[in-house]
Amino acid sequence: MPISKVVEQGDCISSISDEHGFFWSTIWNHADNADLKSLRVDPNALMEGDVVVVPDQTMKEESCATEKKHKFKKKGTPAKIKIRLMLDDEPRANEPYRLEIDGASFEGNLDGDGFLEQAIPPGAVRGVLRVGSGERIDEYELALGTLDPIDTDSGVMGRLRTLGYHSEGDDAGPAIRAFQKKEQLEVSGEMNDATRDKLKERFGQ
Repeated sequence: MPISKVVEQGDCISSISDEHGFFWSTIWNHADNADLKSLRVDPNALMEGDVVVVPDQTMKEESCATEKKHKFKKKGTPAKIKIRLMLDDEPRANEPYRLEIDGASFEGNLDGDGFLEQAIPPGAVRGVLRVGSGERIDEYELALGTLDPIDTDSGVMGRLRTLGYHSEGDDAGPAIRAFQKKEQLEVSGEMNDATRDKLKERFGQ
């Protein structure tokens, strides 16, 4: 019978689906998760305490000749990481990178806006990213799945801190005002649709 999975820090739809043997889209688009999908929008940014319904698996049968060997290929849907790298408020455009996650290595170049988008194992939780070349190579430790949804206070603060905007205690106002001023938005110290959209654009998700 279906089970209700209570989301823990670090969980996302990709990791939950991989753990239970599903494609991520099967669980995310299941009717029993419609309310969660409407609330969170992004399947890879869940909130601790959210509940994901994992449906029953169904048996699939294949016809094949007996007394012969047959090969079956397991299908899978990798997760994706998408982040933006900046230096002195400018995108690190086209710089080379090396990403190491769960024993796998990926190499490439950031795009013209400093974005990195890479398919990764769905259950990955930590990684190391190195960006640059020659004498300037910066290293970042990545904790995957720890970012809360952007429609939550903790998700907003997590993104602002990563971009270099800080506040004292639980008051996000100073960080929001600094971000709004920098981005030439109306400076109110309150989150609104325009500020949230710009934050998502600058952060990458």
